[in-house]
Amino acid sequence: MTIKEKIEAGKTVLGIEFGSTRIKAVLIDETYAPIASGDYEWENRLENGIWTYSLEEIWMGLQESYQRMALDVKEKYGVVLAKIGAIGFSAMMHGYMAFDRDDNLLVPFRTWRNSTTGPAAETLTELFHYNIPQRWSIAHLYQAILNEEEHVREIAYITTLAGYIHWQLTGEKVLGIGDASGMFPINSATKDYDEKMVRQFEAFVADKKYPWTLKAILPKVMLAGQQAGMLTEEGAKKLDKSGHLQAQIPVCPPEGDAGTGMVATNSVAVRTGNVSAGTSVFAMVVLEKELRKVYEEIDLVTTPDGSLVGMVHANNCTSDLNAWVGLFQEFAQSFGIETDRDQLFGVLYRKALEGDVDCGGLLSYGYLSGENITGVEEGRPLFVRLPESNFNLANFMRVHLFTALGALKIGMDILLKEEQVAIDKMLGHGGLFKTKGVGQKILAAALNAPVEVMETAGEGGPWGMALLAAYMLTKAEGETLQDYLAQKVFAGNAGVIETADEKEVQGFEQFIRRYKKGIAIEQAALQYLG
Repeated sequence: MTIKEKIEAGKTVLGIEFGSTRIKAVLIDETYAPIASGDYEWENRLENGIWTYSLEEIWMGLQESYQRMALDVKEKYGVVLAKIGAIGFSAMMHGYMAFDRDDNLLVPFRTWRNSTTGPAAETLTELFHYNIPQRWSIAHLYQAILNEEEHVREIAYITTLAGYIHWQLTGEKVLGIGDASGMFPINSATKDYDEKMVRQFEAFVADKKYPWTLKAILPKVMLAGQQAGMLTEEGAKKLDKSGHLQAQIPVCPPEGDAGTGMVATNSVAVRTGNVSAGTSVFAMVVLEKELRKVYEEIDLVTTPDGSLVGMVHANNCTSDLNAWVGLFQEFAQSFGIETDRDQLFGVLYRKALEGDVDCGGLLSYGYLSGENITGVEEGRPLFVRLPESNFNLANFMRVHLFTALGALKIGMDILLKEEQVAIDKMLGHGGLFKTKGVGQKILAAALNAPVEVMETAGEGGPWGMALLAAYMLTKAEGETLQDYLAQKVFAGNAGVIETADEKEVQGFEQFIRRYKKGIAIEQAALQYLG
C-alpha cells in the first residue's frame, strides 16, 4: 500500500505529547516511520508563585498541534485525515490537577516545575520509608492539606496532565503505570499503587475527616499493551476542530514523558538507561533489584510495562543555555548579521569542545527554577569566575553545557558509585543532543560511560507515545514490550556511540567538585536577590 492508501484505510497510529515548551503530534505508519507531524510552542507561566499552564492553552495547543499534523497529511498526501488506527497521549510527568464532583478544576494546574512542597515531601518520605519527590502528585496533595487549602475537601479526582487529556477525550479515569508512578508509589509485584502506603496515608490524614479516600480519587493504573478506552464523539470534536476525525478509535494508556523517552530509545530492558535533556533533564535506569537505601535524589518509578526504574530528575537543563545563545544571536543581529538559530547552536556547541577539560575554572548555574537535588528552592541563574580563570568563548560554552548536567551528575553518582548499579548502555535524546557529538560527549564524561544516540532519538516522546499505541494495536499474543521494540521497531537500527577519555572524565569530576562548593553562592543569591 502507498502511504496515501494507508492513511485512507486508517492504518496509522498517532502519538501526541505535551512537553515543557512544545506540544507535538506525530503520525506513524506500519513501519513505525513518522509520516506527518505538527506542533505548538508554549511556555509555563509563574503566577502567584506557581508554575502553571492554563486550561485554555492546553486545549488550544492540543487542537493546533493536531490541526498542523492533519494539514501536513493533506499537503503531503492529498488526504483529509479521518481514520486513525490508534491514539496515545503523553505529557510532562507529576504535578497536580484536582477536580470536584462536577469536573471543575479546583486550583490552577501545578506543574512538575514547582518546588513548593518540601515539608510534605519530607514528611511522606519519612512516613513511607520511600522517597517522595516534591514534584509528585501525592506531595502536592499533602502540601495542600498542610496549607489548609479549602479546595481539598471538594476533591473528587486528581490526575496528571496526560491523564486529564485522556479522561476528557475518552471518559476514562485511567493512567499508564509509568505516569502513575509519579503520582504515588507503585508496588512492582502487583503493578498497582502500593496498598500498604495507601493505607498509611489514609490513616495519617484520618483526623481531617475528608469525604474521600485516596484510592477513590486516584486514576486506575494500566499497563502498556492494554486498551484504555475509545475516542468518544465529543472527544473527536475536541481533538479535531474541523470535525473530520471519526470517533471510536482505540486509545492506549496515557503515559508520562519519562516513559515515552524510554520507549523512543529502546531503553525498557534491565541494565539499560536513557537521558532526556531539554528544559529539564532526567536519567532513567531500569534496575535489576531494589536500592539498598532511600535517597532523596533518586525517584523510583516504572517503565510503561511496570519494571522498576531509578530516576534522577533535575528541574533545570538547557533553558539558561538557550538564553545565552539568544544573547549571541542578538549580538550578531546588532551587526546586521542574520543567523540561523540551529546553525548558531551548532557553532557554539562545537566551540565548547575546544575548551579546557575543567572549563578553565569557570562556574555557572542555569537555575531558572528551584533545584531539588541541590536543595535550592527558587531559580537564580548565575555565572561566576575567579580573576585567574581562563575566560574565553570555548570555556564559557563548555561550562554552560557542563552545568546543564550538574545536578543530574550528583544523582547519577549515587546510582553508579554508591549503589553499584550496572548499565550496559545509556542512550541520549532531547534538544541537548541535536548538535551531533557535543552533548553526547559531555554526557559520556559526566557518567564515565559510553552514550549512544540513535537517528530516531530526535523524534522523541510523541514518537515513543505512538509506538506505545502501535504496541497496543498490533502486538502478538504474549509479546512483551521489550521484545516488540527490540525485534520489530529497532531491529537493525544502530546508533552512534561516543565515549570520553580519562582526561575528560577527570575534567568533569573537577568541575562537579567546584559546582558542589558553589551551591552556597546560589543560596546567597536566593537570600539577597529577592
